[in-house]
Amino acid sequence: MECLYYFLGFLLLAARLPLDAAKRFHDVLGNERPSAYMREHNQLNGWSSDENDWNEKLYPVWKRGDMRWKNSWKEAGLSADPYVYNWTAWSEDSDGENGTGQSHHNVFPDGKPFPHHPGWRRWNFIYVFHTLGQYFQKLGRCSVRVSVNTANVTLGPQLMEVTVYRRHGRAYVPIAQVKDVYVVTDQIPVFVTMFQKNDRNSSDETFLKDLPIMFDVLIHDPSHFLNYSTINYKWSFGDNTGLFVSTNHTVNHTYVLNGTFSLNLTVKAAAPGPCPPPPPPPRPSKPTPSLGPAGDNPLELSRIPDENCQINRYGHFQATITIVEGILEVNIIQMTDVLMPVPWPESSLIDFVVTCQGSIPTEVCTIISDPTCEITQNTVCSPVDVDEMCLLTVRRTFNGSGTYCVNLTLGDDTSLALTSTLISVPDRDPASPLRMANSALISVGCLAIFVTVISLLVYKKHKEYNPIENSPGNVVRSKGLSVFLNRAKAVFFPGNQEKDPLLKNQEFKGVS
Repeated sequence: MECLYYFLGFLLLAARLPLDAAKRFHDVLGNERPSAYMREHNQLNGWSSDENDWNEKLYPVWKRGDMRWKNSWKEAGLSADPYVYNWTAWSEDSDGENGTGQSHHNVFPDGKPFPHHPGWRRWNFIYVFHTLGQYFQKLGRCSVRVSVNTANVTLGPQLMEVTVYRRHGRAYVPIAQVKDVYVVTDQIPVFVTMFQKNDRNSSDETFLKDLPIMFDVLIHDPSHFLNYSTINYKWSFGDNTGLFVSTNHTVNHTYVLNGTFSLNLTVKAAAPGPCPPPPPPPRPSKPTPSLGPAGDNPLELSRIPDENCQINRYGHFQATITIVEGILEVNIIQMTDVLMPVPWPESSLIDFVVTCQGSIPTEVCTIISDPTCEITQNTVCSPVDVDEMCLLTVRRTFNGSGTYCVNLTLGDDTSLALTSTLISVPDRDPASPLRMANSALISVGCLAIFVTVISLLVYKKHKEYNPIENSPGNVVRSKGLSVFLNRAKAVFFPGNQEKDPLLKNQEFKGVS
């Protein structure tokens, strides 16, 4: 009898060996084993239990540290072809397929056949997702998307593991394994972006006094649960301005004092949902006879459920923001064309007279662009020293005539203030002010020479008939004429004075 027991035990052990040797999904995809309670109460629609068998012959399993991982993108020794995205490798592989186009190797690790979507033969990647003791298989290309219905999932962090295989011919090669944590919550994930016009760095949560800040609420709702919900936003800006309630996800607020303030936001979403069961009707200790007609007993109360029942969900956001002084506004009040001492036919100098409000700037930058303000031609930044009146002149060079877009920015440590203008630079033609001035100077010089020549002729003729020594009165008149001639000659003919000693003597006699 004892031998019979040993024989039966050997048979049972032999029968169990194939079961022990076969790998299951939880053996391949991870060591995280949820409890039986978690498995029972976290059923995911469309997912399968990781107790199912894994086809290791078709989908080999490599442990971490296996040297084959390094060559998995180079066909892992299966082929000399080094390319990964060989999309047509399977389009011509039809060996072993039956009349329905299905073969024994066109299957997932659990043996289920691939779905025959259009172009499915070019989808060479198999993704296996694993969480909460369940798995989901999907055929795709370089990326796939999977949604999880969390209606039955326990609140809190959960682990998601993904294994990716690439197929080549009739073989599958593991190429990646990754895991990450996702969080299931009954709160609305909320994030707020903040923007201010002249703020230099919005990420440091430091903003400027007396300028509006735009707050924009972003809600993370990948399942679109809140698409048909009514959402209210309740703001507290922390500056004793009270509560502000709105149905708009954006709001503007201006702080009028410097300091640190606590921002608080509460988001409430009322989404359509199932109504709770009605409460049981009251049961009196003693029956009361009915005075009404039969079948209309007022004690048999019932409640008609409200068809507009809602589920309320909440989200919260908090931040600490700092308000400081900054440059609030900048304006260009005047533009002047600067006349250069030496004519540059291809360049022009323009002075911009600029004023600002708020704090005192420490730097100025100009960006000169084409008339559309899109193609930058020149950028110049320089430090500035400005008094409390905040009035400064910025000089910039323009290469050639035409219309330019000028962006002028004043900045300090915390703020940047910008203004823009279009400016038309004229061509430096002969009619320009500088060349007109030169032409006028030449004309005046010619006129002076002409007058000098005429005066000399008149002087000589007058001298011939009126001797100097016999006409004292004429000496005075000739003195003025000689002084004029001498000055004119000194300007236009400086060397001729040495050749006319008589005139110099005559002038000397007249003065004496």
